[in-house]
Amino acid sequence: MKTSRAWLQNYFNKELPSTEVLAKALTFHTAEIEETTEDLLEVNVLPDRAAYMLSHRGVATEISATLGIPLKQDPLREALPQYEVSKRLTVTRDAEGKCSRYIGALITGVSVGPSPEWLRVALESVGQRSINNVVDATNFVMLNLGQPLHAFDAHKLTEREGQYAVGVRPAEQAERITTLSGETYDLEEGTLLIADMHADGAPLGIAGIKGGDRATVSETTTDIILESAHFDGVSVRKTAQSLKLFTDASSRFQNKPSVALPAYGMRDIIALIQEVAGGVLEGVVDSHEELLPPDPVVVTLDQINGVLGSTYSAQDVSGAFDSLGFSYTLAEETFSVLPPFERKDINIPEDLVEEAGRILGYEHIESVMLPVQSIAPDQAKFRGIEAIKDFLVARGFTEISTPAFAKEGEIELQNPLQEDRPFMRASLLPALEDALGRAVHVAPRVLGHSRYIKLFEVGTVFTKHGESLLLSMGVVDTSGKLAAEALKENVATLEQELLRIPASAHFNLTGTIMELNLGKLNLEKLGAEYAPVSVRLSAYRPFSSYPFALRDVAVWTPEGTKETEVAMCIQEAAGEFLVRTDLFDRFEKEGRVSYAFRLVFESLERTLSDTDLDPAMERITEALNQKEGWEVR
Repeated sequence: MKTSRAWLQNYFNKELPSTEVLAKALTFHTAEIEETTEDLLEVNVLPDRAAYMLSHRGVATEISATLGIPLKQDPLREALPQYEVSKRLTVTRDAEGKCSRYIGALITGVSVGPSPEWLRVALESVGQRSINNVVDATNFVMLNLGQPLHAFDAHKLTEREGQYAVGVRPAEQAERITTLSGETYDLEEGTLLIADMHADGAPLGIAGIKGGDRATVSETTTDIILESAHFDGVSVRKTAQSLKLFTDASSRFQNKPSVALPAYGMRDIIALIQEVAGGVLEGVVDSHEELLPPDPVVVTLDQINGVLGSTYSAQDVSGAFDSLGFSYTLAEETFSVLPPFERKDINIPEDLVEEAGRILGYEHIESVMLPVQSIAPDQAKFRGIEAIKDFLVARGFTEISTPAFAKEGEIELQNPLQEDRPFMRASLLPALEDALGRAVHVAPRVLGHSRYIKLFEVGTVFTKHGESLLLSMGVVDTSGKLAAEALKENVATLEQELLRIPASAHFNLTGTIMELNLGKLNLEKLGAEYAPVSVRLSAYRPFSSYPFALRDVAVWTPEGTKETEVAMCIQEAAGEFLVRTDLFDRFEKEGRVSYAFRLVFESLERTLSDTDLDPAMERITEALNQKEGWEVR
């Protein structure tokens, strides 16, 4: 928001410091400053403070609090006048509650013309163009208080039995409107409009965004109807985005200012119109929902110091709250704060902690070293999961990660990211089946690729009973045929060599895909002494610029021999060039088990030849054959 230093000065008796000093104070306590000139501050107001800070008044209160300069006046703390209820104007709000307050006023006998110099200079100082005294007055009050306003030429509305009727209604299908600037917009059904209810709801403007050309104030205008309202921020934002029509008014409404603010905006615009354009106030009409006072927010001194790591006293915090103009009570170091109505950002104790911290200054909080953690957090469960993953990867499986959103499930989302996936997944199997089907077409056909495509996933599912961590596994051959036997072999290997899986752990074992509830397993015990491959490989190793070489070896072993025994024997005998051992086949016959491994050899220094590989394979063959009951095929 562009903010004029001269404009801000109206809020203070004491001379304000330079814009550079003001910028530094706001930057360290409130908001970033995009740009400064001798008289201009461009304040980057973030959404949490936009309800009150998109105004000169809001910026002035922050300067007062951070620099300790008292305000000369605060228009939001001054009493509201009691107006006569208008006999010539009625207002109605929409039935859906998107307009929670609408205040209208009728002023007769105004003289529309150029603005006085002070008003023109004030607007031009923040980049606004002067139009006429009535329109300029509405813009000035908006920039001063943050309340958008609008003025209609009353004689361009339909008068019936001596009354005008302004209403808020949703747009009908295929309705259009031409705005003040001459552009015509096709409106979506339901777009909120300001309408002349005595002219069959003829649109006067797009609610909260921009006025229409039907009731434009011009030099011939003598009677005006003023609007000061509160529109639903979400509705205004959606309409602005749909029409690609972003205005000063829409930026304020979409940040949800207080429903109490329109009354102060109406007070100030009536007074300013009469000052710069004359006229007589006929009356005011105010239609609104029940206006509820804000609830007090309670925070203790211990909470404030505990969150900030500070040692502030109750007197320190009281000083910060006083500077912000908070109304509060203090009893036994507990603050009960009644937030000002415009401070929509203060709702929980942590909001008050932030207010105290930023006003007192985070730079004054003493820096301390984080405590040394004497006991490392238990990572056994994590290591147990990694043990399962490493076990499967070593046997040719590829890990996949699929979205947690699904077409069907037990937990439906109110605002799904994808319309065709409105549920949280209750199983990993549908995504696994889909991945297996697609993997057949995209799996790399490279030298050494197994004839099976093996996929697995470890992920969380969401049911009405809570969250569960599951493992899913599936195997297909390269033709796309589900390989039930290959899956059963791998499941059996997983059970025999790594896990003792209780019957209750099985969620689904169809023979083609499998799902296992890892929450039923003792993952902590499994990972107690395990060092994940990702940890073991975390140290940097240079990659080889020379090609690798492949060899296969198959061996019969007695029934009950574990795959890991065979792999360890191969690795011990192979020598320095063996960098990887992959099992690609396993079957049982006549009381024996056959294991087939693909061996990957590589050197960092040169391309390996048969003179390097043949001796290694001879050592491997000899070592395997020396084992009792083992026979290299």
